[in-house]
Amino acid sequence: MVNATALSGMQVDKPMEDPARHALATMAEPRVPVDVLRPPAALGLHVNEVFTSIQGEGASTGRPTTFLRTMGCHLRCGWCDTTYSFHEGSWMAWDDLIARIEAPGIRRLCLTGGEPLLQRDAWPLVRDLLAKGWEISIETSGSIVCAEASQIAAAMGPEARARLCLSMDVKCPGSGEERSWKEANLAHLGPSDQLKFIIADAADYEWARDWVRAHSPLPCDAWFHPVGGTNGATLRTIAERMLEDRLDVRLGVQLHKLVWGETRGV
Repeated sequence: MVNATALSGMQVDKPMEDPARHALATMAEPRVPVDVLRPPAALGLHVNEVFTSIQGEGASTGRPTTFLRTMGCHLRCGWCDTTYSFHEGSWMAWDDLIARIEAPGIRRLCLTGGEPLLQRDAWPLVRDLLAKGWEISIETSGSIVCAEASQIAAAMGPEARARLCLSMDVKCPGSGEERSWKEANLAHLGPSDQLKFIIADAADYEWARDWVRAHSPLPCDAWFHPVGGTNGATLRTIAERMLEDRLDVRLGVQLHKLVWGETRGV
């Protein structure tokens, strides 16, 4: 088995964007575009991209999925690999949005970002698609309380709630956003959901381990992912620490990156 010293020396994949350029850009623009916070009166979303691929993370790994990436995020995780979503995108009216995500014929949607729950009409979209029998996952930061998930369970029933997966981050210290987590979210999580911990180093692993232990039993599975999602040495080291600590969590990779590499739109 390996120890914390070994984990602290593991390689961390670099973000795709140059950090200095990103820092200048985020100083020059508001953290969340004003248009995202003040959408038109009509229903719709500010969309960065829509594409169809395989799900690369979590319990649905490998399943064909349509992805809707929204525009805007209020957090700035140090290892973020989708910084292009912070300010890139445009408004998409409701009818155009529905037509776009229904076109591939896959009734499985991953709503991601950025932070999709900044969008006023994110939850109306989720409700609409659940009513049509879709499977929905929402990749969210854990910094916004997801009480709507409990309201969906009450209003639409347990079968609809089981088709909704909150794929929720718990930000480790290496992200720089560890204080963003809202403890109230635990009350709204269920068996169909998942908690994700993105691990950069030994301190992150130990922080995540201690968090899981302190909050056990959890209402859903917890996943440990290495920063970058595919580094073999990192994966092995985390796996060995999990076994050493007898920690009942799941080790995750980013399968889409193993298939296509660091490519946008897959």
